[in-house]
Amino acid sequence: MIAPNLQALPKNVHLIKKDLIIEVELNGKMKFDHLLNAIYQQMGICYRVLSANVEYMNGANFGSFQLHVNATTEESQELEFFLNKNKLLNTTVDYTCRKYS
Repeated sequence: MIAPNLQALPKNVHLIKKDLIIEVELNGKMKFDHLLNAIYQQMGICYRVLSANVEYMNGANFGSFQLHVNATTEESQELEFFLNKNKLLNTTVDYTCRKYS
């Protein structure tokens, strides 16, 4: 049996984060503010709301919104799984921003 040398592994492994734009369609099953709270509090993913067109009818939320998320691959997969589990239609686009110095 081969045992890994744990001392040889770097202690500070920086995971690569990507800028993503996620568009989500609300279907009335989950409230907009509850969804944003779950993304930040439960998953620990920071976001910026780029646009939101949300209508409130009898306690249900309908419409769509776009989020700018800076997340690792694992975090983005967790977010996509969460949205699919709650039957929320979503589209993710990788976003590349030029940084000038």
